[in-house]
Amino acid sequence: MPYRRTPAVQARLDAQRASVVDAARELLAEQGYAGCTMAAVAARAGIATGSVYRHFPSKAELAVELFRTVVSREVAAVSEAAGHPGHGSAAERVVAVIETFAQRALKSPRLAYALLAEPVDPAVDAERLVFRRAFRDVFAARVQEGVRSGELPPQDALLTASALVGAGAEALVGPLAEGPVGPETVPALVTFTLRALGVPDADHA
Repeated sequence: MPYRRTPAVQARLDAQRASVVDAARELLAEQGYAGCTMAAVAARAGIATGSVYRHFPSKAELAVELFRTVVSREVAAVSEAAGHPGHGSAAERVVAVIETFAQRALKSPRLAYALLAEPVDPAVDAERLVFRRAFRDVFAARVQEGVRSGELPPQDALLTASALVGAGAEALVGPLAEGPVGPETVPALVTFTLRALGVPDADHA
């Protein structure tokens, strides 16, 4: 008869797995993917290295799970910032998304750089594409609402959204990698966003 884990054993394993991911997230924010070795994660979690391998057979699998966990929180944050129809204009909701995205990145620059651009396993690069689409869809929904209501000029919402995600990431990668970011970065990104949306007098919006 095959062995079945008791609920208590499964709960203990689940808690240990969560502690591994939490430890990896802390290291990612401090040192990037390069610092997330299996031994370092184990030491931070206070367990044996072999226990990390029990949950994640390779560093690549741990990196993918780590990326999914952290970026899911970022998607949730920008989705919440986007609000709902009736909570400000469509342009204001798009601006709220880009501001939230940028401010969260600048608050944790090492983590943001790791998520956006740090060279890592190809499996993580594949996940980056998935989550770029998730961010794109948050923008696109707001743009579509604005076009339907007449607040924004007619445009391809998915194309505009894709351009905003790409521009936002590219605008931040350099500053995040090079050091402190000037106070003008986020306002300039907001102005760019409004221009891309076709908002009249974007410089003073």
